[in-house]
Amino acid sequence: MKLSSSSFADKQRIPGAFAFAVPHATEHISLSSNRNPQLSWSDAPAGTKSFVLICHDADVPSKGDDVNKEGRSVPASLPRVDFYHWVLVDLPAAVNSIAEAEFSDAITARGKKGPEAKRGARQGLNDYTAWFAGDKDMSGDYFGYDGPCPPWNDEILHHYVFTLYALDCASCAVSGVFRGGDVLKAIEGHVLAKAGLTGIYTLNPKLV
Repeated sequence: MKLSSSSFADKQRIPGAFAFAVPHATEHISLSSNRNPQLSWSDAPAGTKSFVLICHDADVPSKGDDVNKEGRSVPASLPRVDFYHWVLVDLPAAVNSIAEAEFSDAITARGKKGPEAKRGARQGLNDYTAWFAGDKDMSGDYFGYDGPCPPWNDEILHHYVFTLYALDCASCAVSGVFRGGDVLKAIEGHVLAKAGLTGIYTLNPKLV
């Protein structure tokens, strides 16, 4: 099975249109158009009954002490953790592509609605839900896709991994509100094949 995108090439930079924020000359960052990228896939195995799509950033700082702080930087040596940007389940087996901006075409303060989504699919919460939990203007449940917004003072490029899973079941065994970890646990033993696509992104002007 192969996953590709017309929005960016594997292991290449993700354009700012598909990010939550872009660099700004004086304010460090400004908000962006937050579109989901175009994705297409082929060669799903026989017996595929649905797809799961997950996007995560594998390079998120494990501690926030230096994140976005003037005069400081997030050291490259700091251990990193996963941050889920998109959790999409129950894509029908007949689907083989997602259009640019089909699931996200702007930043929605307090998050987009869910879990119900287009194509009869369901969307889980992404990790902006926790990130904005203490923000009086932005707190809420962030379903679906919200793009890259790595710390503007991080010393490393961030890698955004889109992974498509072909499943032997028509519906992923999660219910109600769910997250990336819930889905990964639920699909154990049901994955017929998987394919990946990685984009890189930074808001650090020293790395652009």
